[in-house]
Amino acid sequence: MDAAQQQSVESLSFEAALARLEEIVRLLERGEAPLDKSIELYQEGDRLKRHCEARLKEAQARIEQIAFGADGSPKGVTPFDAA
Repeated sequence: MDAAQQQSVESLSFEAALARLEEIVRLLERGEAPLDKSIELYQEGDRLKRHCEARLKEAQARIEQIAFGADGSPKGVTPFDAA
């Protein structure tokens, strides 16, 4: 993958990347693209999948949970812990 392709994927919002990934899946499922084009689409889809996963991971890291005190009142926030 060249730098222009990588930058193009990285500049996409999560929603735009996901929409393009869904489009690629539909194209590949139809099986109408020639082999070389199918390979290119698969590679683009893989880049988009990794991009979406990274964006989700970043979002998850920013999520905060409200922490409650012993009396049940909010006392602040704590970082999200998926575990």
